[in-house]
Amino acid sequence: MSRGGASISDEEWERFQKEAEAGAQGAPAEPSARARMVTRRLQENTDRPQGWRTHEPARQRRGKGWYGVGLLVAAGMLFVALDPGRVTDWFGGGSGGDTPLAAESERPGRPPATEAAAQQPTLQQPFRGSPAAQWGDGTAGITVPEARATGWMSKAQVSQALDKSRDFLAASNLDSGVLLGRPPEKAIALINPDQKDVQDYLANAFRAPSRDDDPLLLFSRFATEKVRLVGDVVKTRGRITYREGKRGAVEVTTDVTYVYPVAHAAEGRDEVSRTIVRREVVMSWDDPAKVITEPGTFSLVSYKSDTANGGCDNDTGFYVPEFPSARATGPGTGAEVDPYDRSTSMDARMQGADDGECGTATRS
Repeated sequence: MSRGGASISDEEWERFQKEAEAGAQGAPAEPSARARMVTRRLQENTDRPQGWRTHEPARQRRGKGWYGVGLLVAAGMLFVALDPGRVTDWFGGGSGGDTPLAAESERPGRPPATEAAAQQPTLQQPFRGSPAAQWGDGTAGITVPEARATGWMSKAQVSQALDKSRDFLAASNLDSGVLLGRPPEKAIALINPDQKDVQDYLANAFRAPSRDDDPLLLFSRFATEKVRLVGDVVKTRGRITYREGKRGAVEVTTDVTYVYPVAHAAEGRDEVSRTIVRREVVMSWDDPAKVITEPGTFSLVSYKSDTANGGCDNDTGFYVPEFPSARATGPGTGAEVDPYDRSTSMDARMQGADDGECGTATRS
């Protein structure tokens, strides 16, 4: 363990743990995730808008003054963005508009243009017709801020925490093995093993996925017997921010959207679809003198996930994307939503959505 760079002996750490269990003042606290989780699923839309279904787990908690008893599951609505002033001439003819956008340094002021939305993706151009054609590949689309001394950490320690936060995003949402259903071991290794509610969730999510314990709330996974990934590129757009959190911790917030092109698992079926996932994950890099933690790991503060074309009412533990030729008929019953709009925060979108209704995705 380290305390601002100083070493803590095993004897001292054992004393901290005993004091924490006894409730002694000043002893390290045992962390627990606090999150308001409401899952929402957008169905893909090409010609006719499709619905998404909302679900609120039974153990959700609302109100003020609770820092963490139990893991609660939430999700907001996906919005993918471009910077203000860059909404003209998105796509150059049939090429899919591959001129890269500048990094996203703040929330955009408006949604992206829709001129090319009617262009369909292909195996050769899986991001055709999508704003994601101009996004970065993998971690290149995730903006990491400049480090500065914050809370209990020096500038160098903050820089390392930011890098590891990005590593977690890559290990949980970009790793090809994880996307194909393998256990996200590298990502889980970065989560504080002493955060009991989170560890219980992780154990249940991969053993018996359910609405309350859904691995898709943190990890992107596809069932290989149903779909295959198209190419080796996942498009991303988003940013990482940080501030001083509770007990002097460095609290890192990540807000990133991922776009996954997929095709039918069976060879010879060339129809391409896209699954779009926006995640907001808040991590606390805690001072081990104040919070029970392990070196090089963070505690989950909250996480929200929203998926377009991942499967409505899906609790399989894998995304179940639909394809245009097999899409459900009939519009959704809720309000229309642009799944590429990042100009609204996830919290704001969640407050405006009605649980239990199917909304309408305006594009895929």
